[in-house]
Amino acid sequence: MKVTVDKEADARYMRLSDTRIHDSEEVKPGVIPDYDDKNNLTGEILRVSERVPSATLKSVLVESA
Repeated sequence: MKVTVDKEADARYMRLSDTRIHDSEEVKPGVIPDYDDKNNLTGEILRVSERVPSATLKSVLVESA
């Protein structure tokens, strides 16, 4: 997984795979997930500052079982 930040667009992009993006769909205002040609989610969230407390956006914790 790769997480990128675009402060100007207020976007956090969570790339879940390296497959080519085939389609996108706005499911709520500013929430636009991307899908590959097999309809697998790759993921994106726009206007994230409206949805997530700013303190939460300062770090990413990855846990593995």
